[in-house]
Amino acid sequence: MSTSLRLLFSWLLAVLPLASQAAFNDWFEDRTLRMDYIFSGDSIEQKISVDEMFSLPYWAGRRNHLDSLLLAGNGQILMHDAASGKLIYCQSFSSLFQEWQHTAEAQHSYKSFENCFLLPFPKQRVQITVRLADSYQHTTAALTIPVDPKDIQIRKLDKVHALPHKKLLDNGNTKDCIDIAVLAEGYRKDQMDSFYCDVKKMEKELFDHEPFKTYKNRFNIIAVASPSQDTGVSIPHNEDWKQTAIGAQFDTFYSDRYLTTLHLKRMQDLLTGIPYEYIIILVNSDIYGGGGIYNLYMLSTIHNKQSLPVCVHEFGHSFAGLADEYGYSDDAQPYYHPNVEPWEKNITTLANFKQKWADMLKPGTPIPTPENKKVKTDYQHVGVFEGAGYLSKGVYRPAQDCRMRVNNVPAFCPVCQRAIRDVILFYTE
Repeated sequence: MSTSLRLLFSWLLAVLPLASQAAFNDWFEDRTLRMDYIFSGDSIEQKISVDEMFSLPYWAGRRNHLDSLLLAGNGQILMHDAASGKLIYCQSFSSLFQEWQHTAEAQHSYKSFENCFLLPFPKQRVQITVRLADSYQHTTAALTIPVDPKDIQIRKLDKVHALPHKKLLDNGNTKDCIDIAVLAEGYRKDQMDSFYCDVKKMEKELFDHEPFKTYKNRFNIIAVASPSQDTGVSIPHNEDWKQTAIGAQFDTFYSDRYLTTLHLKRMQDLLTGIPYEYIIILVNSDIYGGGGIYNLYMLSTIHNKQSLPVCVHEFGHSFAGLADEYGYSDDAQPYYHPNVEPWEKNITTLANFKQKWADMLKPGTPIPTPENKKVKTDYQHVGVFEGAGYLSKGVYRPAQDCRMRVNNVPAFCPVCQRAIRDVILFYTE
């Protein structure tokens, strides 16, 4: 490379962040627009309704790649400038509502679920669209509404007093880092010292895994002392109901170990006044369980012997949209279909394998790749192993074992590591 080209390249690297910042400043204030929605329906019909809108005195999200999606998710929220029609911001997500649609209950029941989205606050009038997709990636519901940033019905939350919180990992300004808020669930006010210690344990476990370890300096972690009246968490199958900060419970969709919360508005209210992009909820319990939903939250107990590996696994879901790599049945209503390539980066149906990890295979690697029964744990050898996405046949994973498959594997496989790295870079470069 010539000296002049090197100088040009260096100049571009220097000005591109400034250009991204300028683009952000062209369209947005340094504030957040919180949009609360209700998703409702059953296994066939879905509806989207607007609930409330709020204005928050900060924006902690990305300031670059504003009009780009790294992953499709199971839905998207899009913001267009009303005057020009230009797409000025977008984000993808998944939801518990869409998971519930695959349950037996959804075959005969109609339910509603809260959903909250944080968007950069627009300077001018915009059109905001929420779109939901099914497992075939077809649009099942969509709603577009006009939003005027001067609307008096957008409630300002500038004067709300934030809960006590500590920045336990501080790598700089929220504009430059990925901010993770960790909420306490099932900790009484007098148990917050224990909570802060638990957050540090979780942090150490997460950043012992690549690529989080390499990019640790791009993250901030804020521990939020959200107090509960009771210790622990609700366990419906034991008729044990607790009064807790976020109302989390086991038995989500009647699965004993699936631990989630449906109270997303309450969760967001607890975080008012605290800048963040991702949410982790730590539960003061020694029972095995957790859950992670892409761009929504990760939730896990913290005092079980498997809790720390579960935290890492579930954060793989919520942060990077990674799919589960285990397969145990051929469900009558599967999430994945032979002719549809999943949007998740770590599984494939081979419908369009070239867009996945084909470039990471060694020449001559057979597809499907036979498992090496002599090796109990192999998370470095990249292949195309059958059994993933809850199905034993027709869906393939990139490694024999991985953090996204079993708890006793000490690392993410190379494909999952690349997927996580892509998200980190998407938010910080």
